[in-house]
Amino acid sequence: MSQPIPAGTLSGRTALVTGSSRGIGADTARYLAEGGANVVINYRNKAPRAQKLATELDALGVETLVVGADLTDEGSVAAMMAAIGETFGTLDILVLNASGGMEAGMGDDYALALNRDAQLSVLSAALPFLHDGSRVVFVTSHQAHFIRTTPTMPEYEAVALSKRAGEDALRARIPELAERGIEFVVVSGDMIEGTITATLLERANPGAIASRRESAGKLYNVSEFAAQIALAVVEPIAADNTRLVGDVGSFGGE
Repeated sequence: MSQPIPAGTLSGRTALVTGSSRGIGADTARYLAEGGANVVINYRNKAPRAQKLATELDALGVETLVVGADLTDEGSVAAMMAAIGETFGTLDILVLNASGGMEAGMGDDYALALNRDAQLSVLSAALPFLHDGSRVVFVTSHQAHFIRTTPTMPEYEAVALSKRAGEDALRARIPELAERGIEFVVVSGDMIEGTITATLLERANPGAIASRRESAGKLYNVSEFAAQIALAVVEPIAADNTRLVGDVGSFGGE
């Protein structure tokens, strides 16, 4: 999907995409900018990539802001939001894309700190800038979304449990968001070909990606899944606040 959101659809709106210096986050930011949105590009340690993306998006005629922030550090998150406030004043779209937990040397509690606690921290810090009509999108995987009913690979279990904990904690805030007129949707996808997570899983469990592809019939690639996230920003939200991307036939109920 070359441009899922028609040009001009998001003109005058501002979007923050966490973890957007590369991969799914970068492609999501690109699609939103093609739709006319100003974009805040957030990174943890990939400043050159973030700046390169900003230069590309600037050429589309939108305004970009590149902000480095460790989302597990509340002070860092607060500084990022302050920069957004100074530059744009408000925030219309918040895409909670950043996640992790399989990185080496990050500590046993890192997955939960990033995939649950940091998601809540970013949302709380963004609330003063969100408003009636804003939308929050949380990005997850089927392996995490359905973890309570469908086991996943042992190598991914801790991450899946932490991401489901993050999803649950965010869902608990839907009434509060609704009172403010802020919409919320979860976008869940199957294994995405070409991501760091898929690479790490394949390294730990050779053949895992091919096996899942055969079972599902198709796995989305990075740009295809990012297009679905971008569409979740503009399309109507289902009653269960969930957008499922890709096959779910082998997963049980939530």
